[in-house]
Amino acid sequence: MKAQTPHPKKQAIIKFILLCVLLVTYFAYLSIEYGLMTGGVAALLTWSFFVLCTPIADAGFLLDFPLRLLFGIRMVLSEMAVWTIAITVNITSLAYFPQYYDTTPLTKVFHAILTTPFPYWGVILLSATGTFLSIRFGDELMDVLHHKDRHFFHRHGYKQELVIMIGVFVLVIIGYYELIASLGIDRTI
Repeated sequence: MKAQTPHPKKQAIIKFILLCVLLVTYFAYLSIEYGLMTGGVAALLTWSFFVLCTPIADAGFLLDFPLRLLFGIRMVLSEMAVWTIAITVNITSLAYFPQYYDTTPLTKVFHAILTTPFPYWGVILLSATGTFLSIRFGDELMDVLHHKDRHFFHRHGYKQELVIMIGVFVLVIIGYYELIASLGIDRTI
């Protein structure tokens, strides 16, 4: 007898809860290790690192996918809000309490990226490109799955658009890893 797979909305809620538990656990660890204020800011900076410095929508995915499944909010809109929050957190942190970037090896690397416009802001630009390409693809896939665009796969330019999107994404990933390697993250962490 085959086990039933939970409904996608239920799966999204379960994943969202598990990711929230992970985030709260990380916050608790940092708070015990460094104190409540420092741990809280370090956790927020770590989250914003994953938003701004990874070429897929991973940290934003805490909100994007569940909001899309539960309320129909397009992932690109929620991801724009996530990026706005992450940028605001870092502008505020750099201006008023940059010492919090010295908390963990990851936040130290993040500080180096933020304070070295050339070439390391390229990490952020490549991450934005990769993130929004993956979100766009995810939104279109969700549209197809929910039959909002029944002719999605039959559009004239779809195959060319998909090939271009994949090609750009591959170039983004290659450029991203080259820049990250030049930061010496494997030696830092």
